[in-house]
Amino acid sequence: MKNIEDWKKAGRLTAEAREFGKTMVKTGASLLKVTEKIEKEIYNLGGKPAFPVQISVNEIAAHYNPSNNDTYVFKAGDLVKLDLGVHINGCIGDTAITIDLGNNGELVAASEYALKEALKVVRPGVKIGEIGRIIGESIIEKGFKPVKNLSGHEIKEYEEHAGLTIPNFDNKDGTKLKQGQIIAIEPFATDGVGFVDEGKDSEIYKAVRQKNTRDNIARDVLMKALVDYKNLPFAKRWLIEKFPEFKVNYALRLLEKEEILYRYNQLVERTRGLVSQAEHTVLVEDIPIILTKQKNI
Repeated sequence: MKNIEDWKKAGRLTAEAREFGKTMVKTGASLLKVTEKIEKEIYNLGGKPAFPVQISVNEIAAHYNPSNNDTYVFKAGDLVKLDLGVHINGCIGDTAITIDLGNNGELVAASEYALKEALKVVRPGVKIGEIGRIIGESIIEKGFKPVKNLSGHEIKEYEEHAGLTIPNFDNKDGTKLKQGQIIAIEPFATDGVGFVDEGKDSEIYKAVRQKNTRDNIARDVLMKALVDYKNLPFAKRWLIEKFPEFKVNYALRLLEKEEILYRYNQLVERTRGLVSQAEHTVLVEDIPIILTKQKNI
């Protein structure tokens, strides 16, 4: 496999950034400041964010990325998902943990247990529906429900969600894993009904269509985004560091309308149940390599 050292380095730095971020999430801390510190640490470690750091609280399962004026402060009782990625030359590590600031240890343990059990069967030739079966049954065994419309995914260079989908329940998919694939296994457990719906704007965007725009402001913003982030997701906050905010707002609205950019929405548990998450990036081999596993663990 080409660039294997870049994949391994990306995974290692992702694990280091995750452990750094874990220490930042505390009652009374600003979600915005914690996000910015983790993103800065990724650069300090020698990597680049593969996507904006997402810190999703309680019933928000994914895609919460703060705006520049976000005022949320972590509270006692919060259940906090920290989901982050690092890339080295487009080779991506993707990982997530759940930090319990309350009394939700059993729910946290359910997603962690499901991830551990799923990792045991990863190898060339295993059906992805089988991985989903193990995840779903493991979460149910712990007394919770898997979130069925969230999933893990294959990863390729500069493509964080590529190819295969790794389900969190048995969807009967007979597709088999292949030697050398990179996948993210990503169980979500909930005390709700097990489905998410789209919520508010996340301020996360991604270039999805190769198309010129005639507007000069929009073109300048788009070119900067493509040079800096290529096809990877990026945060509106990042562009505001490079352009006046009014230009960014104008450009993003226009580029989304022209379907050049895709805007992500927050994903919220349908009945506002609490959600936990655990995730590792894995290289599929006869003895799989967990790329985002912290050393000495």
